[in-house]
Amino acid sequence: MPVDPTAPIEITAYKAVPDFARGHIKDVRLRWALEEIDQPYSVRLIGGIFGEKPEGYLDDQPFGQVPVYKENRITLFESGSILIHIGQKDERLLPRDAEGRGRAISWMIAALNSVEPPLQTLVVIDVFGEDEDWQAGAKAAALPFAKQQIARLSRWLGDREWLEDRFTIGDLVMIHVLRDAQELIAPHANLLAYIERGTSRPAFQRALKAHLEDCAVEELEPA
Repeated sequence: MPVDPTAPIEITAYKAVPDFARGHIKDVRLRWALEEIDQPYSVRLIGGIFGEKPEGYLDDQPFGQVPVYKENRITLFESGSILIHIGQKDERLLPRDAEGRGRAISWMIAALNSVEPPLQTLVVIDVFGEDEDWQAGAKAAALPFAKQQIARLSRWLGDREWLEDRFTIGDLVMIHVLRDAQELIAPHANLLAYIERGTSRPAFQRALKAHLEDCAVEELEPA
């Protein structure tokens, strides 16, 4: 619970992903949010991350990614927009006062726009640049900006428990993003503790378990 094949809410997820990506695909964010508010959902598995997408899938997700969210006549894509929709169902994820709601959404967008891109750039360089002569130069160019963004986030967080005065979708996405950058975060004890607080939540543990049970390991094709 709340995974329920009969639930009116459906999300898509891959049934096979590379080993390095298991636990980090964005369906985890939706699962986590739905677990936080005890909202049942069903899962439609669509194949491997690098495989062909089912017929009609690009009509729901123009870029062929996961997750897609369906609820009655609503179809949404992009995890950020879906999380706003889910958050509107329950104030445990998205405050009802205008300032609190706006701040939570601001932090979620910051996670997606200001923190995730430089971290994902490093992941791509590490995974796909292995044994390539351009890897060292690319990493040296990308690393300073990623470190700057992490340092500025650490400065803001300080000794706070959460980014604002309570857990919201902003924390949910930020913590999921930061899980991809443990080496960069190591010098920042407050961020390590922040990730631990988030990933220790029972809702996250249930979401991660369900995700891992759904996706097998997909081998990367040789370049």
